[in-house]
Amino acid sequence: MKEEETGAQNRELYALLHISPEASDEEIRKAYRQWAQIYHPDKYQALEMKEIATENFQRICEAYEILSDETKRQIYDIYGMEGINSGLELGTKLNKAEEIKEELERLRRQKELQKVAAHLRPSGSIMANLSLPQFLEGDGIMKGMAMASEVQSQISKNNAVAIGGNLAVNGNAGGGAASVVFRHQMSSVSSIEFMGSMGLRALVGVQTTRHISVHSTATMGLAMSLRDGSVNLSNTWTRQLSDTAHGNIHLSLGPESSIAVGWQRKEQKRSASGEIKLGTGSFGATANYTHRFSTKSHGRIGARIGSTALELELGGGRKVSEFSTIRMLYSIGIQGIFWKFELHRGGQKLIVPVLLSRHLNPIFATGAFLVPTSLYFVLKRFVVKPFYLQREKQKASENMDKTLGQVREARTAAKKAQQLLQNVANRKRSRQLEAGGLVVTKALYGSHKALKNRNQIEEVKDEVASQIIDVTLPLNFLVSDSGQLKLHEGVKKSGIMGFCDPCPGEPKQLYVEYTFDGNNFEVIVDDLDELLIPQESHRI
Repeated sequence: MKEEETGAQNRELYALLHISPEASDEEIRKAYRQWAQIYHPDKYQALEMKEIATENFQRICEAYEILSDETKRQIYDIYGMEGINSGLELGTKLNKAEEIKEELERLRRQKELQKVAAHLRPSGSIMANLSLPQFLEGDGIMKGMAMASEVQSQISKNNAVAIGGNLAVNGNAGGGAASVVFRHQMSSVSSIEFMGSMGLRALVGVQTTRHISVHSTATMGLAMSLRDGSVNLSNTWTRQLSDTAHGNIHLSLGPESSIAVGWQRKEQKRSASGEIKLGTGSFGATANYTHRFSTKSHGRIGARIGSTALELELGGGRKVSEFSTIRMLYSIGIQGIFWKFELHRGGQKLIVPVLLSRHLNPIFATGAFLVPTSLYFVLKRFVVKPFYLQREKQKASENMDKTLGQVREARTAAKKAQQLLQNVANRKRSRQLEAGGLVVTKALYGSHKALKNRNQIEEVKDEVASQIIDVTLPLNFLVSDSGQLKLHEGVKKSGIMGFCDPCPGEPKQLYVEYTFDGNNFEVIVDDLDELLIPQESHRI
């Protein structure tokens, strides 16, 4: 969604001329001539109307000037008005559109690399193992603790380094390790990594990765232990199976040889993964499924089975801020019954597993699952949800206050633009009525939350607080002589002549009621969706 929004910001001029982002030069010229006939200042005698026409005619001319120039259009499509106004110099040798786009992409990548190089990317995790049985036995609640940290830095365009370390304590024993990884991008399809580690796992190694094809990647690694001199050879093949799924095969040859086959699938609402691993002295299989109930909450179920594990895990999480997510999981298996609490913030993780019981008592296991689940839903219903609703309401109110002046100006400009469309729109409407053609009887554009309320749609007033603007007149103006209306996909409707954005920052929709051939129709579409009417599926 964010990518669509970014692209739509660079298409306002297309909306202004009412053309597709793929419009040809001839279509751009034709659209300009049509709009110039409506908004040319010489057509109006009254001073007020002449001023309104002049203002909108200048907007039409600016849009035509940019979109009719191949170079400027390429810059606008990628960077929007910011790129046009910055006076970006591309050089005299760049004559083809492909060359211009390539140069702009190079400049953008260069800026991104500079930004990455100027900032380190730290990540880390802390795990605190707690044990309720141990606490009840008087031995303290802390069973063990582990910490890991890593800092990555892009030291040049093709080189990156990562420095990390970890420390683990369990009972009276403990240890740690430090590691360094140097990565070099040899070409656009291959890279090589050199790694070294000291401590519990003292080793040196090298690993190379190559994109065999668009959908396939191969990785080969060689590592030698500094403790016993043993060598481990690994190979991994990854294949893109579809737009949302990929599979991999991992082969490891050494003191503990194994082969593993895995699969992952990630979609907007759900994701799943699974792996089967066979080794010289063990075997195992894992499976996980995550379902996203909304952009903020998700549920998760996972299972492990093998020679050393038998475990079922249930739980879910919720996004509490832009960068933070909390999760609670319930686990039952041969190692006992656990609660696991997790906090994820950026690249940092805090994980707290709590051992509740070493014995698989059915009554205790059921209670350990139902009690926190019931408590979660009670807190969500009576505490969390009211809190977030109040916070969202407060944010919406603050945003409205902040953009109040901007919205008033935009509404005023939209009304002025509609004034000049009125005569032509009324003539088109009368001709369509006589022919039994397409007539828009009501069209409202604005906040999707406001448009969901039917009563508000019926009683809407042209006020800033309504977060809705009446666009019946401009849509009637856009009806073609053949009795059709088309709004292009991927173009924000707020840029259309006679429209404006009545609620900046809020998701918007367009609601349309219309008649055709004596029948009534209605349709509602999202801001970036195509609208093509009339259609039989819209019939009431």
